[in-house]
Amino acid sequence: MSTERYNPRDAEPRWQQEWENGQVFQTENDDPREKYYVLEMFPYPSGRIHMGHVRNYTMGDVVARYKRARGFNVLHPMGWDAFGMPAENAAMERGVHPATWTYQNIASMKAQLKVMGLSLDWNREFATCDPEYYQRQQHLFIDFLEKGLVYRKQSKVNWDPVDNTVLANEQVIDGRGWRSGALVEQRELTQWFFRITDFSQELLDALDTLDQWPEKVRLMQKNWIGRSEGLSIRWQIVEGTADADATELTVYTTRPDTLFGASFLAISADHPLARQAAAKDPAIEAFCEECRRAGTSLAALETAEKKGMDTGIRARHPLDESWELPVYVANFVLMDYGTGAIFGCPSGDQRDLDFARKYGLPVVPVVMPRDGDAASFAIGDEAYIGDGVMINSRDLDGLSTEDAFEKVASKLEKEQLAGSPRAERKVNFRLRDWGISRQRYWGCPIPVIHCDDCGVVPVPKADLPVVLPPDVTFDKPGNPLDRHPTWRHVACPHCGKDARRETDTMDTFVDSSWYFTRFTAPWEDNPTDPKAANHWLPVDQYIGGIEHAILHLLYSRFFTRAMRATGHVALDEPFKGLFTQGMVVHETYSRGEGAQREWITPAEIRIDEVDGQRRAVLLETGEDITIGSIEKMSKSKKNVVDPDDIIASYGADTARFFVLSDSPPDRDVIWSEAGVEGAHRFVQRVWRLIGEAADTLRTFEAAPAHDGAGLAVSQAAHRTLRAVEADYDKLAFNKAVARIYELVNVLAAPLTQVATGKADAALAGAAKDATSILISLIAPMMPHLAEECWQAIGGKGLIAESGWPKFDAALVVENEVTLPVQVNGKKRADLTIARDADQTAIENAVLALDAVKTILNGSSPKKIIVVPQRIVNVVV
Repeated sequence: MSTERYNPRDAEPRWQQEWENGQVFQTENDDPREKYYVLEMFPYPSGRIHMGHVRNYTMGDVVARYKRARGFNVLHPMGWDAFGMPAENAAMERGVHPATWTYQNIASMKAQLKVMGLSLDWNREFATCDPEYYQRQQHLFIDFLEKGLVYRKQSKVNWDPVDNTVLANEQVIDGRGWRSGALVEQRELTQWFFRITDFSQELLDALDTLDQWPEKVRLMQKNWIGRSEGLSIRWQIVEGTADADATELTVYTTRPDTLFGASFLAISADHPLARQAAAKDPAIEAFCEECRRAGTSLAALETAEKKGMDTGIRARHPLDESWELPVYVANFVLMDYGTGAIFGCPSGDQRDLDFARKYGLPVVPVVMPRDGDAASFAIGDEAYIGDGVMINSRDLDGLSTEDAFEKVASKLEKEQLAGSPRAERKVNFRLRDWGISRQRYWGCPIPVIHCDDCGVVPVPKADLPVVLPPDVTFDKPGNPLDRHPTWRHVACPHCGKDARRETDTMDTFVDSSWYFTRFTAPWEDNPTDPKAANHWLPVDQYIGGIEHAILHLLYSRFFTRAMRATGHVALDEPFKGLFTQGMVVHETYSRGEGAQREWITPAEIRIDEVDGQRRAVLLETGEDITIGSIEKMSKSKKNVVDPDDIIASYGADTARFFVLSDSPPDRDVIWSEAGVEGAHRFVQRVWRLIGEAADTLRTFEAAPAHDGAGLAVSQAAHRTLRAVEADYDKLAFNKAVARIYELVNVLAAPLTQVATGKADAALAGAAKDATSILISLIAPMMPHLAEECWQAIGGKGLIAESGWPKFDAALVVENEVTLPVQVNGKKRADLTIARDADQTAIENAVLALDAVKTILNGSSPKKIIVVPQRIVNVVV
């Protein structure tokens, strides 16, 4: 029979409604089946989903549907990471309240996600800006405070004097605020901190247990935590070069072996010695101010020009008191790291080398490769940072760097300076406590009250949530909570006197550091139901972008430990398996050059092939458009594709199938119209093949064939089933897609025979069995098409609720084996032969190979050595 084209506009909303009516994806906590928790990083409600969302959520949905079919009780929830500056910016720019903007965007994006056919449990949905959510976050804050995991201290911050807010290091660009462009000031503010450093070693050690995380992510976290073993060394300050009370300078170093290569010391602009020097010298004071205005992120420090100023202070070398070194203020030394002071060994550190060359300081090589020549070894434009042997280091010469470390450490530990050891071995961590104070409105209020008599008082839990006041204005820069006429004024819970609410709100990373726990029982009055949390956690498969590899994941790991310490969960790690997907990228199109360049959207152009060359043409005018590089989809370069347009044109299944099929899921996928059209043609082909044979298939029972004409069909289907199972288990979606394509090619002829009445009962039964397997294989990727096909062949119930098929072991056994054939130990050919072939059969087959006959040239071999099912070696 003939069949109509598959119509996703009709099928997809129909099946989505069917799933919703049957509450197919609603998860019960008391279900006795084995649990499986799959979660994609929840989105910020910007108002529109993009193709990155489509790829991310499709991957998670494939895992959820596959695990559900395998018999697991699957938790697959969705929520919204809804606090943050974009909502406040919208309030200022558009005159709308942040809550109005946020909830409108949530409604819009939720509708878009539903159109994708995601198997989500929407009954557990929440937004982090819901008072019901942040009430429990405030509860956690108070518990952490009582446990000593929260504290308040004076801290240096980047302050934007125009926007009147604290800026993260990454928001300071060339000393100016990223949004206002104002020169950033360094201010001392009282800030709230989480004691993440209490868990530094534990967070580091536990990375070795996360064997289902990408190695690159674990390495990034190890580097961020930054454990180092070194020496804290006290350098004596030369009398008369600093204030009388400044007698020594403490430096932490991981390379005391290179001390004889020292040519300077450098201190932070905020070091007490720098402040003393600045008080006496306006030039030093101006330089320190310049350092404070610059960005203080590691990325900024690495890329910035290395600058310094000689303070006039001198320090005695700890291994030679007659050796005096200059002390510089330098822009690449931070007070928050180590002791705020370093010694510079230019030959062994590129940063120090750049600094030394700039200011004409000595560069003495002290480590060379083990096979180097001490007489000729020199440092050019690059420092030597490897291990090796010591040179130019007096009694250390010839020692390995490890032995030199030990010798220097042992010597300095025994020496005294002003009655105390000159040096002390120390373990240092790069990780710093997490400052969570933000001077903005649209965030979770910090639940404390400031009383002149009682000090800092936590809000009683019975009074939670501390709700953001709705009647705020954004007509002035800064935090509206500071100028609200009534909200900040409150009675002290202890003494009843007039007091003030904390007007800082929490960093939005706090919101996303425990949401996965709340999903396990979002209806609970307490932050968690420990029984439910301990049952569902850790998340079995977490999926999201590599850009969250450090902060979000590290903060979540800390939060889980803090919740363990306060009795909310009984586990350490939140995520068992982690997968970081690649981005969706696209060609860029433009006209004009330089400042006149105008970016063109893909929807505005047509691609033609002219003499084998691709040519972009503007649809409106026919003019040629420049095809640029392939880059991450971005609004600035207009190389974005609207998921709504794709779904409207081709259907959700086509979009889902394409983002899974084109490349390995951890790599970028290049979006192309041709690729999408290819995916759509495959959707139509599957529907046509199954639809045309459906009437006949319904009249047969599925029965795999073990012989006859149906054997090849059944073997292909069951072997594909086994292989795709393994692919889905490994999230190798693109490999699964390739195997499904191959299976459809094998099924094309048998299904045509079934459709035209030319298949016997055995072949028809095998074809129905293979078709049922195919539908199950595509169901996680293309669920709407799968439901339509399942219904067409008479399948019972919904494929979304059907179990995963089992492959027939007899049909997946490979009856042939391919053996490499060597002649005198060198491979010359491959021999494919029956697995159970005997020695004589193998020898005869080898001698019949053209490559072997050519080498033998009519003569006989001396012998043929057969290693069963491994290799054949012909000796001539």
